[in-house]
Amino acid sequence: MRYLAILGRQPEISLAELRAQFGDVESISPVVKGSSLATFSANSRPELSRFGGSLKFGELLSVSPAKFLSSLPEGKITLGVSDYSMRASARSAASEALKLKRVLKKAGRSVRVLPNSAGSAISTAAAHHNGLGVFDKPLHVELMRVGKDWYRSIGAQNITAYARRDQARPARDARVGMLPPKLAQILINLCGELPDGARVLDPFCGTGVVLQEAILMGYAAYGTDLSERMVEYSEKNLRWLAAGLQMSQDALPFSVSTGDATDFQWAGPIDAVACETYLGPPMSQTPVEIKLKEAKQECGGILLGFLKNLAPQIKSGTPVVLAVPAWLRPDDSYSRLNLVDKIVELGYNVNKDFGSDLLYARAGQIVAREILILRKK
Repeated sequence: MRYLAILGRQPEISLAELRAQFGDVESISPVVKGSSLATFSANSRPELSRFGGSLKFGELLSVSPAKFLSSLPEGKITLGVSDYSMRASARSAASEALKLKRVLKKAGRSVRVLPNSAGSAISTAAAHHNGLGVFDKPLHVELMRVGKDWYRSIGAQNITAYARRDQARPARDARVGMLPPKLAQILINLCGELPDGARVLDPFCGTGVVLQEAILMGYAAYGTDLSERMVEYSEKNLRWLAAGLQMSQDALPFSVSTGDATDFQWAGPIDAVACETYLGPPMSQTPVEIKLKEAKQECGGILLGFLKNLAPQIKSGTPVVLAVPAWLRPDDSYSRLNLVDKIVELGYNVNKDFGSDLLYARAGQIVAREILILRKK
């Protein structure tokens, strides 16, 4: 089956995430201004909730939109139409929706059309709050047009769930950085396809965001951190997660220990490694050259020490996906660690098949995250 993905605000990273999971992913260009799209094939319907980099997924229709809508169960239909075609507009999308409403009305069906207040596409927030594409709400429908092709939405990003997993966790510490759950999902997905129950290691687990997302994706989580306080925070947050899932803590597949990633001996097996490494001291403004040099030396030393320690403890082919720091410069570029050659010498291949320049950052962010995709040789 062919699927459509509406990509997030950093489409290069969104594409990399999809390519790591589905292989052949085609970017669609040009499309309506402000949107980035891709199509891919999958043997079974993909779960949008597992993909932090995509805003919506759609499934290609094999019949006309009118025939599809006519086949829905009895009851009032809530319909949104998003037109991602070149030169599409709010007016053209609304026109398509009203045409479909007239056809269905003649057949005796009741239809509520959602307004295209954000342009030619229904916003992710509107799609989510109206339950468009939700599996257990078959009468809440979003149809997405790309040229001559029509897709039915199979989900919009659950911004409510992401906000809760990020902001409602009982143990948070802004001083050590706030890893977004979406980015944690992306890091795990960039490891490639993993078997159910695979054991995912985060050697810099902090407050446990990667561990949390790994568990929700059906994996076993294994975390370590140099700070005892961070280990306590991870444990507290995972107990909170267990309660939310109505599971006993003992039933939740995780273990957390205190340990220095540069010399710790992890208990096997380790099927994948996904983590945000040490990002250096917090910075509120662009660092001067001497501060940048100091931060690079400190962060680079920890990164290489960790990878050297890890290499003999994992099997050949084990994926290792890292978010490492990059620093904003006065010309709005980012200065990277640039340690690829040394990483290769430590026994890793650097995978650029999914994307060669993956930088996760907000506009003006002082310390961004460069994503490195490695595999043990």
